[in-house]
Amino acid sequence: MKKLTRKEEEVMKILWKLEKAFVKDIIEQYKDPKPHYNTISSLVRLLQEKGIVGYKQYGNTYQYFPLISKEEYRRPFMKQVVSDYFDNSYQNAVAFFVKEKGLSAEELEELIKMIKDKN
Repeated sequence: MKKLTRKEEEVMKILWKLEKAFVKDIIEQYKDPKPHYNTISSLVRLLQEKGIVGYKQYGNTYQYFPLISKEEYRRPFMKQVVSDYFDNSYQNAVAFFVKEKGLSAEELEELIKMIKDKN
């Protein structure tokens, strides 16, 4: 899957949050100054052409919804980040977040629990 543009990702984040939306609903989620209707409509159509967004038609109006989950979208890119910046080591990636973001002991315990539950 190709990486989306920053603007396409903004629209997808809104659709993932709302689960389904008309263009006007998407626009309402933006801070001022809000993008023009035609801009968002064009972005949604591009996402639909890429097979990432589906729609349901109500007369002349379209309600859009994501065809892929946020997890499905981010998985290949996170793998690439770990490969490119952390020597393909998830341990190095977690160590980075521990050092840089100051993960709490509770958060680390939760990560350990997730790892144990997966095995």
